[in-house]
Amino acid sequence: MIFITVKFTVRPERSDDWLGLVDDFTRATRDEPGNIFFEWSRSVDNPHQFVLVEAFRDGEAGREHVQSAHFAAAMETMSYAIASTPEIVSTEIPGMDGWGAMGEVSPREA
Repeated sequence: MIFITVKFTVRPERSDDWLGLVDDFTRATRDEPGNIFFEWSRSVDNPHQFVLVEAFRDGEAGREHVQSAHFAAAMETMSYAIASTPEIVSTEIPGMDGWGAMGEVSPREA
């Protein structure tokens, strides 16, 4: 599994419409056969920063993603809305195929 996390710092005037701006890209990526998940969150520390957590089946699925027309279109669109170059962590995790259960905590009855 290829696991990627990206921080996008957005221009303040574009923060409120960021999720709408990336909606087509998000939907198209989630429809890719090699996509496992593609999830956006807004930073609790910086209202102009969004964090993307994504995973792909393998390196080939990741390559297909970055070579897609919707990826190219999104990078063009995003370039007008970001305040700085995004920060990324990308790594391969052998033997994983999605989220696993956390062993250190589980729900209890109140």
